[in-house]
Amino acid sequence: MLAHRTNRRRIATIAATGALILPVVSLTGTPTAAAAAPVLDTSLARSPELSETSRLADRRTVVTGDRAWVLGTADGRFPAAGFHTRGEMGGIWLPNLKLLDGMWFGIDGDWIGEGTKTTAGWGYVRTDLPTTHGVAASRTDVVPDGVSGVLMGLSLRATRTRTITLKLNAHSELMSSYPWGETNPSQTGVNLPDTVARRGGNLEFRDRGTAPGAHQTKHSWAAVVGSSLDPAATGNATGADFRGPQDPATICPASGPDAPTQPARCDDTEYGHGAGGQLSYRVKLRKGETRTFWFGVGGSTEGVGRARSELRAALSDPAGALEDLRAARQQIDANTTVDLPGDPQLADSVRWSKQMLAASEQTVDDVHVRVVNAGQNYPAPVGTLRSMSWLGAGWPDYTWLFGTDGEYTAFAAVAAGQFGPIEAHLRALRDVSAIANGGSGKIVHEVTPDGAVYFGANADAGNTDESAKYPSAVNLVWHWTGDRAFLRDLYPASKAAMEWVAKQDADGDGWPEGLGNVEREGMGEEKLDNAVYAVRGYADLADLAKARGDAKTRRWAVAHARALLDHFEADWWYGGDTRSYADSLDDPGNEQVFQRHWIGLTPTDAVLPAIPGRKAAPLASRKHAVATLKEHQGPCYAAVGLGLFHTGTGPTSAETGNPGSSCDSVVSAVPSERNIYTLNSAIAAVSEGNYGRLGTGQQGLYTTGNARAQLDPSLWEMPGMMPEVVPGGDSGANIERLFTERSMVMQAWGAYGTLWPVVHQWLGVSPDAGRGRVSVVPQVPQGQTQASGDQIRVGRGSVDVAAQHHGSVYSTTVDRHGRIALTLGAVLPRGSEIVSATLDGRAVRPRLTTTSRGLEATVARGGGQGSSTLVVTIA
Repeated sequence: MLAHRTNRRRIATIAATGALILPVVSLTGTPTAAAAAPVLDTSLARSPELSETSRLADRRTVVTGDRAWVLGTADGRFPAAGFHTRGEMGGIWLPNLKLLDGMWFGIDGDWIGEGTKTTAGWGYVRTDLPTTHGVAASRTDVVPDGVSGVLMGLSLRATRTRTITLKLNAHSELMSSYPWGETNPSQTGVNLPDTVARRGGNLEFRDRGTAPGAHQTKHSWAAVVGSSLDPAATGNATGADFRGPQDPATICPASGPDAPTQPARCDDTEYGHGAGGQLSYRVKLRKGETRTFWFGVGGSTEGVGRARSELRAALSDPAGALEDLRAARQQIDANTTVDLPGDPQLADSVRWSKQMLAASEQTVDDVHVRVVNAGQNYPAPVGTLRSMSWLGAGWPDYTWLFGTDGEYTAFAAVAAGQFGPIEAHLRALRDVSAIANGGSGKIVHEVTPDGAVYFGANADAGNTDESAKYPSAVNLVWHWTGDRAFLRDLYPASKAAMEWVAKQDADGDGWPEGLGNVEREGMGEEKLDNAVYAVRGYADLADLAKARGDAKTRRWAVAHARALLDHFEADWWYGGDTRSYADSLDDPGNEQVFQRHWIGLTPTDAVLPAIPGRKAAPLASRKHAVATLKEHQGPCYAAVGLGLFHTGTGPTSAETGNPGSSCDSVVSAVPSERNIYTLNSAIAAVSEGNYGRLGTGQQGLYTTGNARAQLDPSLWEMPGMMPEVVPGGDSGANIERLFTERSMVMQAWGAYGTLWPVVHQWLGVSPDAGRGRVSVVPQVPQGQTQASGDQIRVGRGSVDVAAQHHGSVYSTTVDRHGRIALTLGAVLPRGSEIVSATLDGRAVRPRLTTTSRGLEATVARGGGQGSSTLVVTIA
């Protein structure tokens, strides 16, 4: 750690006698129940933690590994949750197969009560439980990587030495990740009944057979539940129920237009055809001693034998698995370690965003790719993949492979130094797209873990932006990793993607048709975001082609990019008092359509690499960019401290519930949608930073909103996890909604709005690792004096960056770990005059370049290692 780093602010610490004291953030409210003294097993590995005590029954929690995950509520219960197959998206899952609705524990004839505190760590969640018959308890949920199973550790401490009866209930629901509740076919028709049997001290749940309908195949799904303990001779049983304290279960109707109003809380739905069972154990507790007993479930799509093996693997060393997971997450934490004295909340958000990205990694084997036409049919598979790894978009309803989500998340992933997962994600997109679309070049939009391409096949009307963004994501990863094998592997798909985009131009104006991120009535054929990312996509393809020595493709891509750049502002700037870009163009005639969607900021978000005749720069002209960024800060488009609306408001005469006369005068047939998605705010944050607007009333509006969404208990459900939608505007908090009607408790793409601004814009890290160079040109936000980051990965090495700004003096220190050519500098106010500049104490004359961020003063250092410091003083 560099000497210039300051001690990070810690809000609280937790400790127990003999325990390792670790940094935490305590986010506690009014307890839901009288809490006993916490039960902490000091032999178990722990990480920095975030805790909460308020409204635990209303907060979802999720714990993931790369091959399984578990979602319940913070009080330790498992209500029916999720909407794709309504009520069945929670519980215990493999990526492609649901295993259980839940697991529950009891002591001496009574169920353990609702939890009193939830604590999120790196790769685990601990629930403090009330005392039952003199036994205090806590439950630690862990999902080891590489294992198709879940572990639950029950830590117990008795007030006196005694032997207790400990019982476990488990209820199965073996169900594939696709189809969903309202697709054709539906889970109503294809979900077969589960069976349960007790064998060798375990409960074995099975779903075997062939579901009715075309193209269904014989399957053998299994979940095996057990413990490292031996069950007692009595108290074991199987049957239809066995949901612990959630018996008798409230069974809610399946979704659909004829479904009656859902009860406030459900335990299962009419989709369910599970089975239940109970295992009983006799365990001895010594007075005052804490012991942890481990229970688990292993699952498989390949029969009960494989499920047994997965359970054995999970239970072979649970404490060791937790330690391995903690150690792996510690390595992730060690990369991109930032210190932001002027914004410690954002620094904490960066830290937890790295963990959120790690929690999003998913892997599944034997993927059967089929094109399901937005859920309207279920054809035979068109191909298979031996394995597929990706970054899941959001839990619990969007855990699968997405193009758009992953392409935005790529920026956060490289800034966090998590190169492998995003490379795997982009390869998975390439592989599935090649199978589903027959080599057309089109990149798919949405793929479930069992291979159902829900949207993005050749016959679908979009999403055009997915294909346009693909070469940009590949080029981004290539620049940060310098991985030539990755470049060689994905260059052909990048080229094919832009060739496909070029063909989506029926009127010959260069702007591609098709659906984009926003799909609303009244939009024209050509969408703004598709246009923006197509221009950038051509420029990035040209850069990739240069790296590959493909001169012909480079000329083609440059020609397309320059042709569109020549008339972008004329075609898309709406002007007037909107001070915004049109959302779409309506053919014939390219008539501008303005509806105030968040995609209006994509021209300020997209940064193009250099092409002949144009320096690397954001797409939007500075004049129009500043105008529209200022417009979007107002109450017509954003909520202070929360973020950017999906669709802004117009004049009072056209819409109700808007801020009034401050809104522009354009009347739109589309009503406002003042829901704040963390992605919307991320794009706004990055846009502000692209133009050097880092103040608290500029970029800070959005970085603060996303950081609060992750760390402020009034906004999130689960500590440390950034949600899909932030409460505010027209959207209430998730905890006020039915569990079957909520947005995602964790959505990876929001990290784009925290990691990328800090690493790329504040610290100024911009690698070109494949060409052996990196540029570091920081910009400390207005009103702050310093920012730093250690172990920011660049290629096979890393850089440490420290930036300071005190009055007229700007200082940048870069430590290189690994040989790489360095350009270092600082962003100065426009029009600045330099009084002096030194590099490692020797006078230098910096190169001055006016960019969208300001006046950049830079000096070049050759390839090498070690520390370099540039100090610039202005008049």
